[in-house]
Amino acid sequence: MKIAQVSAYDFAYPGGVNSHISCLEQHLTQMGHQVKILAPFTKGRAPLPPNVLPLGGSIPYPSGGSIARCSPSPFLSKSVKAVLEREHFDIIHVHEPLTPMLPLTVLYCSEAPNVGTFHAYHTKPRGYRLFRPILKQLFARLDALTAVSRPAMEFVAQVFPGEYTIIPNGIELEHFSPQVAPIPELLDGKMNILFVSRLEKRKGLDYLLGAYPQIKKQLPQVRLIVVGPGTRLRRRYEAIVEKGKLQDVYFVGYVSYDDLPRYYRSAHVFCAPATGHESFGIVLLEAMAVARPIVASNIPGYAGVVSHGVEGLLVPPKNEMALAQALITLLRDESLRLEMGARGRAKAEDFSWIHVAKKVMDVYSDVLNRKSKGARSAQPQMSSISG
Repeated sequence: MKIAQVSAYDFAYPGGVNSHISCLEQHLTQMGHQVKILAPFTKGRAPLPPNVLPLGGSIPYPSGGSIARCSPSPFLSKSVKAVLEREHFDIIHVHEPLTPMLPLTVLYCSEAPNVGTFHAYHTKPRGYRLFRPILKQLFARLDALTAVSRPAMEFVAQVFPGEYTIIPNGIELEHFSPQVAPIPELLDGKMNILFVSRLEKRKGLDYLLGAYPQIKKQLPQVRLIVVGPGTRLRRRYEAIVEKGKLQDVYFVGYVSYDDLPRYYRSAHVFCAPATGHESFGIVLLEAMAVARPIVASNIPGYAGVVSHGVEGLLVPPKNEMALAQALITLLRDESLRLEMGARGRAKAEDFSWIHVAKKVMDVYSDVLNRKSKGARSAQPQMSSISG
């Protein structure tokens, strides 16, 4: 089968949706299919990955407390048509299909069956409502609807109801494994709280830094490790650490995909204090796969991955006291940490990319079968003539 994976977001920049697409492309290829990725791509920002067909550049704009980089050009039709006519895809899988402009253009130009996956979650679908008269025509061109989580499905279904299949994000279980080697320097007797994320306000590091003095007061041997890219907010957070005279807070910055599991492995507890707008929480899954217990905000996207009291503890968002107490509880109880970590690893196995890719293939097969049956039933039937 020849498959197109279409990204709304600039593939020269790392991000959750692009990571999802890359992993899906790899596993579909391993299953014997031909896969190409169609995406905006800023030249010179990063090496062009294999199998990526670049279509336009991008501009940054604020979205749900983050920065999205999408193609702004309304003049992509000619380039998109040329790619689709040359490649002859059997199926086109569009991620965030109602996001400007590349996904919309692909849906407008596509003559192949189209599958849409919705990743985002916000509190109110203002954009969908505002542009519904235009978007509903392109939404109707989707032959199958999927979402990465129930919150993501409920978000889009407020404006575009339909029959959605929930297929979650996946995890590379061999890469994120309890057997990976930890970071030697972090095995010095201190207890490590790990935070992993791009440094954005909605990720809640402000509240973890606010809770940290309470934790440090009761557990002097604790250390906070902050992993993730970001420049402007990093300076602000470093200023908070300096002003508050917080000890043992380390900003690691960007960590490669190869090294990331080692940081999870070196942690005693993983903390995700995001304030909202999370549809899934892939970092939770990464920590669970490495058998680490979790303290996270009780927001819809996280509560769909972690069960309170099972793989970790969920606390009200923006509540520093509750965050501190949950972290202290786990840091003081090694047996509870081990139990929750083991249950997290077992749960993560249900999210293996092998399983996720098979579920996606089931959707493709169903669409193609329905299209094939529809084409056969539309053919005129030959009537017998006797006499």
